[in-house]
Amino acid sequence: MKPEDEHSEGKPQKQNRKVVWKILLIICIVGLLICTGLLIGKQMGKHRAQQDMANLTTEHTEVTDTQELSTEEQRNTICGVEIPEKQLDWETIQNENPDIYAWIYIPGTEVDYPVLQHPTDNSYYLNHNIDGSSGYPGCIYTENVNTKTFEDPNTVLYGHDMKDGSMFASLHNYRDPEFFQNNPYVFIYTPTETYVYEIYEACEFSDVHLFYEYDFTDPADYGRFLTDIAGVREMDTQIRKDMTITTEEKVLTMSTCIATKPNNRYLVIAKQLHD
Repeated sequence: MKPEDEHSEGKPQKQNRKVVWKILLIICIVGLLICTGLLIGKQMGKHRAQQDMANLTTEHTEVTDTQELSTEEQRNTICGVEIPEKQLDWETIQNENPDIYAWIYIPGTEVDYPVLQHPTDNSYYLNHNIDGSSGYPGCIYTENVNTKTFEDPNTVLYGHDMKDGSMFASLHNYRDPEFFQNNPYVFIYTPTETYVYEIYEACEFSDVHLFYEYDFTDPADYGRFLTDIAGVREMDTQIRKDMTITTEEKVLTMSTCIATKPNNRYLVIAKQLHD
């Protein structure tokens, strides 16, 4: 075989390798474009869901600072706690989503949201937004083990710990002792009633499903829950020492994630007040 024949046989092989590399490069570029498109779409969906929530808050609700009210108007109180006058257009709100049954407002935090409950899927609003789209930020919600009347021994509300501070992220502010002392009240509005809660404790807890671990209809088991949370001794646990909670009382437990501790939850527990 002549030398030039060897070179002529090697050229097709080199050309084939170039073609293969070009194909692989094209595949990588296409894959990168697809991933980038999916990421952009996900972020746009998240932004749209957050905007929908913000619009619902601003368009259909109004909170009046009680300091701006006259003396005669400042009569809406429970246990001496003045209730912020929030004007809620329930018909419009529930037309947006019929699963909305209450509204939670915590002065001093970013928490000012509708509360939802899906009739059959307890995890639905963990990953679905108020318009039914999937993804973050989700919604503030309860599971159907709870009634919608806030008459249960323990009503548990769930919400994501969002990086932008929305949903239940600002609950982590209660790690600070001064913030804990200065922002004690939670207000729940429904079409027929308004409930006032005073925050009793804020702590890290295990990620155990509270309704699987405790039977709150059983006073002994409810008492075990109160003992367990009172026994938390983490450094930034906050407890209002001038308050007591017994199994005769109703509490609101707000639960969110801890970014650095996936096997734990951050709980803010509040006691329902009655005149």
